[in-house]
Amino acid sequence: MADAYINVFLNDERIQKLQEMGLADRIGEIDGKKAIQVEMTKKDQKKLVKGYPGLTFDAAQACVLPEQAEELLWKIITETKSLDVMKFAITKLYNPLAGRDVFGRGTGSR
Repeated sequence: MADAYINVFLNDERIQKLQEMGLADRIGEIDGKKAIQVEMTKKDQKKLVKGYPGLTFDAAQACVLPEQAEELLWKIITETKSLDVMKFAITKLYNPLAGRDVFGRGTGSR
């Protein structure tokens, strides 16, 4: 059982792609829209919240990524033909140095 989820809402093109990949059984309905849910751990959730300030989770511990991040996640899903992608995807979605000065801690170049 996952600790949290990323909701990826689908259009007709994405639904077709999921059917071609054999993942049509993973399509569900969320708030009246077709969607898939990508499972993640509590650790992944913490990283996403840190990487995307303002990211909110609903009562079911599900969130929707910003558009650019969702496109990257979708690309990873289509390349791997799987929804079990968070071990790899988190390395692409979370940049621990985002927003930090180039001359951060430990450089001695202040």
